[in-house]
Amino acid sequence: MEVRIKAIHFDATAKLEEFINKKAQKLARRNEEVTECDVTLEVVKPKTSLNKQASIKLIIPNREDVFASKIADTFEEAIDLSIDALERQLEKLDKNK
Repeated sequence: MEVRIKAIHFDATAKLEEFINKKAQKLARRNEEVTECDVTLEVVKPKTSLNKQASIKLIIPNREDVFASKIADTFEEAIDLSIDALERQLEKLDKNK
């Protein structure tokens, strides 16, 4: 699975990118059909708490894409929340096959 990370108006650290790749690969193992994972990181409303947004889109050929976007105090937390939402969506897709 190809993972693309886009950080808007900042540079993501290598540690953060490694964290995202690890989580994305975990998702890929749960659903073999996922071919691409687009991750967008953005700081919304600077100078407030809960200002880190992570949006993740999974591309599944011949099926509709799966998308989740969450805001949290840290990018890691936002990624975890988004991954949880995506896992639930993938479970629903698998049941509806």
